[in-house]
Amino acid sequence: MHKRTRVAIAATAAAALTSGLLALTAIPAAATGSGDRADFNGDGYADVAFSAGNAYVSGLKGAGQVVALYGSSNGLTAARRSVISQNTSGVPGGAEKGDSFGWMTAIGDFNSDGFSDLAVAASSEDLGSDVDGGMVTILWGSAKGLTGGTTLADPAPSSHDRWGRSLAAADFDGDGKDDLAVGSSASTVYVYKGGITKSGTSGGRYTVKPPIQSGGGTGPLNLTAGEVNGDGRTDLIVDGYETTGEWGWNANYYIPGSASGLVASRAVKLQGGLITGIGDVNGDSFGDIVIGVSWDPGTSGEPSVPGSVKGGKVKVVYGTSTGPGTSTSITQDSGNIPGGSEKGDAFGAELHLGDINGDGFQDLAIGSAGEDLNGVVDAGSVTLLYGSPAGLNTTSGYQYFTQNTAGVPGADEKYDQFGGELHLDDVNGDGKADLTVTTYGENGGNGGITALRSNGTKISTSGALAIAPSTVGVSTSGSPLFGANFGN
Repeated sequence: MHKRTRVAIAATAAAALTSGLLALTAIPAAATGSGDRADFNGDGYADVAFSAGNAYVSGLKGAGQVVALYGSSNGLTAARRSVISQNTSGVPGGAEKGDSFGWMTAIGDFNSDGFSDLAVAASSEDLGSDVDGGMVTILWGSAKGLTGGTTLADPAPSSHDRWGRSLAAADFDGDGKDDLAVGSSASTVYVYKGGITKSGTSGGRYTVKPPIQSGGGTGPLNLTAGEVNGDGRTDLIVDGYETTGEWGWNANYYIPGSASGLVASRAVKLQGGLITGIGDVNGDSFGDIVIGVSWDPGTSGEPSVPGSVKGGKVKVVYGTSTGPGTSTSITQDSGNIPGGSEKGDAFGAELHLGDINGDGFQDLAIGSAGEDLNGVVDAGSVTLLYGSPAGLNTTSGYQYFTQNTAGVPGADEKYDQFGGELHLDDVNGDGKADLTVTTYGENGGNGGITALRSNGTKISTSGALAIAPSTVGVSTSGSPLFGANFGN
């Protein structure tokens, strides 16, 4: 299955200038792309996978886990799940302190057996004397869900660290088989093409080197897969630090797919922003690139991130047959969007696309994890904008959720960061995308999941479900940050 939107993913980012680079302090975020749903057990219902990347495993701090909740006619439930660590039977390696297994994931049917698989990174894994060398494992889908795994060997461990720091799965060359793009601390992206077998071999491998900085804390921060130009081959957005200019600002680069794979020589520079999604919001059959620019402008004489505005914004770049086209920006001051643009809101720090009402237009969920509500700092909020022939509608039909919204479990609390991660997909099989929201700051970093369903025309709070880490067997020792990243 092709990588859908995702895909998605980020925490509130604080900007600081360090050694000429824009250093971003944020929970590692997964990107959002576009494609088919995840169905790990092949039952026809979409499943959801997310991280508890800071979780204790067997008493080991930060070893990390990944949780899969399996969809059903009743949507998501805590009972239908898999909780997987490197201590799980059949998974390579072993849980170790600080490995961060599960922080970054990507979904695809890599062995073409009809079950979605999950590529999982432990980018802080030490491999012998290679500190933070990183490790990528593919967990295999089956009729029983995710089971067993295979290590995807790092082809050049001496040339980089943090193998698997960023991941994206999609069919970049249009051969009908899912490929896997893997990033690290270096600028080079490795692409495994033609599928991957349970023995760890692939149909081939090539590299793509976008014009971003390499080494240390640089390299691709996020990889986002989605079809933009309508040619039947998935394209890739690479987020990193630009190599030109005085400051080395964050930037996104569009790299088109082709019959031979991704073509870096045709890269197009776009607005910077940690989270990017791809989906057709105006129904013209081309994928539109949605970028979350959540930073506030600099103060006290500091330079500002290019394109940043108070409270954050979402940049929509419309797709065309030749790639990225015209663009527009959306803030909390646009149209009738609730909230208003305020410093620190982080509007656009998380994004996800899906068709909530089944009208053929992709709708957009926007997280504002830094939203202060009635004096409650960083309580967080979620805004839903619906697609239309004119694009995302900011004047009518929008929805706005907080934990104080009637029917939403919980309450607005300091530092909860409701909306820190978002996921839109049809988890109950009615053909309409449902909304899953995380509050990874809940209860001092324990985290939590809120599942809201589509009623066919909009997201409803009827039957809303809250899932805490303890409900699914994730330890709450040391702030596991349950739900801080969704798999995409």
